[in-house]
Amino acid sequence: MQYPLEVMLTCVRGYVAYPLSPRHLEAMVAERGVSVDHSTLHRWALKRLPALEKTFYRRQQAVGTSWRMDETYIKVRGPWKHWYRAVDIAGNTVDVLLRAKRDKAAARRFLARAIARHGEPETITIDKSGANRAVLQAINTERETPIQIRQAKYLNNLVEQASRAIKRTVRPMLGFKRFRCVRFILAGIEIMHAIAKGQMHFEGSIRPSPAQQFYSLAG
Repeated sequence: MQYPLEVMLTCVRGYVAYPLSPRHLEAMVAERGVSVDHSTLHRWALKRLPALEKTFYRRQQAVGTSWRMDETYIKVRGPWKHWYRAVDIAGNTVDVLLRAKRDKAAARRFLARAIARHGEPETITIDKSGANRAVLQAINTERETPIQIRQAKYLNNLVEQASRAIKRTVRPMLGFKRFRCVRFILAGIEIMHAIAKGQMHFEGSIRPSPAQQFYSLAG
């Protein structure tokens, strides 16, 4: 951690913004005179990304009230884990959450956090997942105004396409060994995608570049 903050942030952004392996990133920063091992780059990401994620969600712009919810799969040392995601009708990221299992408890945890951050949506579109539908029905019994539930796989193409973009960035990383690590790295990738979609609030009439917005999360 003796390196300047701007050097670490530049490396962390490269780690989560582009489909690069840690060794590729090590070689690229070496060309700019920064001698750092790829394992150190990985540790920088794990150290900095949780704080950047918290700041981003405090600055995230409001999302729409029609959500598309889905889960994709990420392999962690062999077994598949479940990356819950939701986007609004415009494709903006609502929330994300990595869980070890795909069940009602995981779906409820994800929806509870998304609703706490953004308020109740009017509509949630899901695929044929029985667990997701059961959780939404349970949530509706606790509310005066129920959330409209739609189950139509083709309507979820929006969130599925966004998931493929995330996987393109993850693929060169050559796999993950720890649940905690993949949670932080995926969250960082999602932050960069959300920033690129213009989802972060900023002051002034001229929007900073995605890189500048990312660096501003460090204060």
